[in-house]
Amino acid sequence: MDRVTQLYRLWCENATVPALAQELKEIEGKEEEINDRFYQDLTFGTGGLRGVLGAGTNRMNVYTVGRATQGLADYLNGSFTAPSVVIGHDSRLNSDLFARTAAEVLAGNGVKVYLFTELMPTPVVAWAVRELKCSSGIVITASHNPSKYNGYKCYDARGYQMTDEAAAVTLSYIEKCDVFGGVQKLDFDAAVRSHIIRQLDPSFLAPYYDSVAALSIDKEAIPGSGLSVIYTPLNGAGNKPVRHILKRAGLTDLTVVPSQEQPDGHFPTCPFPNPEVREAFNEAFRVAETKQADLIVATDPDSDRVGVAVLRNGEYTLVTGNDMGSLLTDYILSHKKALGTLPQNPVVIKSIVSSDLSTLVAESYGAVMENVLTGFKYIGERMTQLEAAGEAERFQLGFEESYGYLSGMHCRDKDAVNASLLICEMAAALKKQGKTILDALDDIHARFGFWDNSLFNFYFEGEDGMKKMAAMMETLRANSPAALGGKQVAVVTDYKKRTETALASGEVKPVTLPVSNVIVMQMENKDKVVVRPAGTEPKIKIYTMVQGENKEAAAAQTLLYKADIMALLGITE
Repeated sequence: MDRVTQLYRLWCENATVPALAQELKEIEGKEEEINDRFYQDLTFGTGGLRGVLGAGTNRMNVYTVGRATQGLADYLNGSFTAPSVVIGHDSRLNSDLFARTAAEVLAGNGVKVYLFTELMPTPVVAWAVRELKCSSGIVITASHNPSKYNGYKCYDARGYQMTDEAAAVTLSYIEKCDVFGGVQKLDFDAAVRSHIIRQLDPSFLAPYYDSVAALSIDKEAIPGSGLSVIYTPLNGAGNKPVRHILKRAGLTDLTVVPSQEQPDGHFPTCPFPNPEVREAFNEAFRVAETKQADLIVATDPDSDRVGVAVLRNGEYTLVTGNDMGSLLTDYILSHKKALGTLPQNPVVIKSIVSSDLSTLVAESYGAVMENVLTGFKYIGERMTQLEAAGEAERFQLGFEESYGYLSGMHCRDKDAVNASLLICEMAAALKKQGKTILDALDDIHARFGFWDNSLFNFYFEGEDGMKKMAAMMETLRANSPAALGGKQVAVVTDYKKRTETALASGEVKPVTLPVSNVIVMQMENKDKVVVRPAGTEPKIKIYTMVQGENKEAAAAQTLLYKADIMALLGITE
C-alpha cells in the first residue's frame, strides 16, 4: 500500500469532524482527488500555512491547524521561559474555528493566549505582538485568495513573520507530531476560566489607533477639503478600523459599499477579493453611478493591502501598487522636507520586484532606497535593525508592489489602515490644489520619465504544477537569455545561487541578500524582467519594469519582454 493510500485510510478512520468525514467518504475510489489531498503536507514556511479548505494533509482544516500549532507550541516552549501568543482572524470560512483551535492547542501546552473577540486586520495582530510583548502571533487568513482558501500566518517576537531559521525549527517539531494522537488541547471555556486564554475586546485597539493617527503628515489636509471617498472592505476585516481612522482624520464624506460591508467569507460579489484586480472594484463602481466620489478605496480581507481607483475627467483609473509606492514616497518626503521634519539620511525600503521609479523619487530628496527580498518580513527586519541602532526616525516608508505599505514603526507588517489614511490625506491635499492623485503621478513621470511596471501571473495547480514551475526556474537558470524583447541582457542576478553575473565580461559578484528562488534580468537600458514562483499560491510570477518615452512605447516594450520570457519558459496563455 502506497503512502497516499495509507494516509487516506488513516484519515478515514480518525477524522471525526462530520463535514471532513463526509468529504473523505465522497472521494473514495477517486485516485486523482485523493492524491491531491494527501501527496504532501501543507508546507509550513516563513508565511505559515496556506491552502484550500477541506480534508487531507494538503488542506486547511482543524487537524492541520492543530498539528501546526502543536509544533509552534513545542518550539515556543523550547525557546521561551513563559511563552505567549496573540491570535487574530479575518472573515474567511472557518477562520474563527481555526483561531479557537489554535488557542486550545496553545493553552493545552501551557502557552498564554491573547485572543481577539472579533475579526481583526493582520497589521493589528502584528502590532499587538509587540504591544503585549508576546513570543509569537498567529493570524488566520489567506489574504486576497479566493474563498476556497484559508491560511495561518505566524509572527515572531519582533512582530514580523517568522524568519527562515525559526520556521525551519518549527517545521521540525510539526513533522514529529502525530496529527491525530500528538496534539494536546485544553477545552476553550476551561482555558478562559483559568485565564490562560485572555480575550481582547476592541477597546484594546486605542493605542494602535493613536499610533496610526500620529503618522498623519498634514493633519489639516482632510478637514475642509471636500474629499469624497467610497470605501469597500471586500467583506473583510478592514471595515471598522479603516472607517474609524478616516473619521478621526476629519473625513466626513465616506460611503461604504453596502454589498461588501459586512464580513462574509464566501465573498459573494467578488470571487477574487484582491485590490490589485479591477473586478474587485465592480460593486464600488456601481455605487459610484449614483454617488460619484473622488476616490475609491478597497482593502483586502485581512486589511493589510489597499488598492485605489481615482476619478479624473469622469472616469475611474486604478493606481498600481508600484505607482502608489512612488506617490507615497514623494508625498511623505516632499511634505516632511517642506515642514523641516525630514531627518538626516532618510530611508525608504522596497522589495526587489518593486519599481525603480520610486528609487529615483526617493533619491531626489536625499533618501536612501534599500532593496530587500519579497516578503514584508524583510522590511520589518530592516526596520527592527534601524530601531536597534537608535535610528528609527530614519524610516519613512516600506512598500511592495503587491499593494502593501507601512509608514510607521508601530508594527512590522504592511498596514492598510495606515496606508488608507495617508492615501486619503494625499488626495485631500492635492484636491485643495485642484489636482488628483493621477495628476501627481503625471508630475512624477514628467520629472523622472514614464515607467510601465507590469505583473503577469501563470497558474499551475496540483503536484504536476509544482514540478512544472520548478522545471521552469531551472530551465531559466540553465539557459539564461542573451537578449529579451530586442534588448541585450546586461546583468543576471540569481538569488538562489546568490550571484550577480555581468554577461559581457563574465564577472560574477556575490549577492548579500538571503537565498530566494528569484531570477532578475537587467537590460543595458536598466529595464528589468523578474521571474519567481509565488510563495503562497501555485503560480509563476513575471514582473517587468520598463522605461519608455511615453505610455504607449513602454507598454509595447513590456509585451515584447512578456512574449520572449513566456516562450523561453514554455508558457502559453
